[in-house]
Amino acid sequence: MSRAVIIAARRSLVAPRGGALAHLHLHEIAAPVTQACLTDAGLVPDSVDELIMGNALGAGGNPARVAALAAGLPLRVPGLSLDRQCCSGLDALRLAQALIEAGQTEVVIAGGAESYSRRPVRMTAAQGGAPAQEYDQPPFTPWPDRDPDMAEAADALARHLGISRAAQDAWTVDSHARAIAARADLSAEIVGDAPDSYTRAMTPALCARARAICGSVTRANTAVAADAAAFCVLVSEKYARRRGLPYVTILGGMALGGDPMLPGLAPVAAINATLAGLSLSPADLSTAEIMEAFAVQAIACVEQTGLDPAIVNRNGGALARGHPIGASGAILAVRLFHDLRGTGGRGLAAIAAAGGIGTALVLGGEG
Repeated sequence: MSRAVIIAARRSLVAPRGGALAHLHLHEIAAPVTQACLTDAGLVPDSVDELIMGNALGAGGNPARVAALAAGLPLRVPGLSLDRQCCSGLDALRLAQALIEAGQTEVVIAGGAESYSRRPVRMTAAQGGAPAQEYDQPPFTPWPDRDPDMAEAADALARHLGISRAAQDAWTVDSHARAIAARADLSAEIVGDAPDSYTRAMTPALCARARAICGSVTRANTAVAADAAAFCVLVSEKYARRRGLPYVTILGGMALGGDPMLPGLAPVAAINATLAGLSLSPADLSTAEIMEAFAVQAIACVEQTGLDPAIVNRNGGALARGHPIGASGAILAVRLFHDLRGTGGRGLAAIAAAGGIGTALVLGGEG
C-alpha cells in the first residue's frame, strides 16, 4: 500500500451570505478552485480519476458531478457528493485517502463547497392536501426533544464546561487579530486577489455590544453563514515521488459520533483516538486548525484534548472568515497544507457537526 499524500491545496475567499460570492452558483464557486489546484500540481484535467465534494445545503442532486463538469474534468469523472454537514469537507479527504490507499484511484480532487446565498429553499411535503412546510434546519436526530438548535447546543456546552462569555469573546478578538496579521500569508492559498471579506478589527467592546443568540453565545462569537470552496489534490506517495512532486502526507484520521446534545464536544474523542492511533501526543504537533463554528466549541476542544493554544488557528479561524458548512473542514486542510509543506512538522485539523459528530485528520510535512 502506498500512502495518500496531498500535492496541492487551494480555496476561494470566504464571503458572508449575500456577499462577494452571492451571485455565483455552487459550481461556479468550486470550479476555479479545482482548476487552480491542478495548475499548482502541474497536472492536466485528464489525469483526474474522481472528484469528491462535501456539501450540506444542496438538497439533493449530485453537485460534485456538476462541479466536475464545470471545471472541465473528463466526462468519465463521475463526481461524488458527501453530506456529513460541517464534517463533510474533511471527510471528503478521508474518503479520497481510502480510495487511493486501496488502489482504486490514482488522482482525486477532494474538498467541499457551499453557497449559503444560493441554497435551495427546503420544504417538507404534507399529507391530505395541506401546504408544504418550509424549514431551515433539518432533523439531526430522530428525537425532537433531543435535537437542539446549534446555538442552544453551544450555550449548553458553555454552561457544561463553565466557559464564560468573556472567554468566548476573547477567543473571537484573537481570531480576527491573527487573520488580519496573516492576510499576506493567506493570499497564497486563496484563488484570486480578494481576501476573506468578513475579517475585521474586532475589539472586546464590539463583542460586548453584540446581540445574544442564546445565553453566552452571541453574533460576535458565532461564525457567520458563508459561501466558499476548498479542494486538495490527493495522489499516492509513489505517484508523487515518481513525478518529483513535493507533498504533505495524510498520516491518519477518524470520524466518531458523540452526544447530539453537545455536538461541540464530538471532535475531542476523534482527536484523541486519531493521535493515539498514530502514537502521537498533542506535544508532537507543530500546528492545529480547529473549527470555530462557535468560539466555545474551539475552546472546549483545546481544553479537553490538551492542545497548546499557541499552535491553534495561528492565522485566524472561522470566526474571522465565516462558516461555509460543507467547505469548512476542507478549508482547515488547505490551511494545514500551506503551513506544513517543506517543514517536516505535523498538523491536526478537527471539526464538529450537528448530530454529535466529530472528524479529525493529521497531516505530516515530510515530503
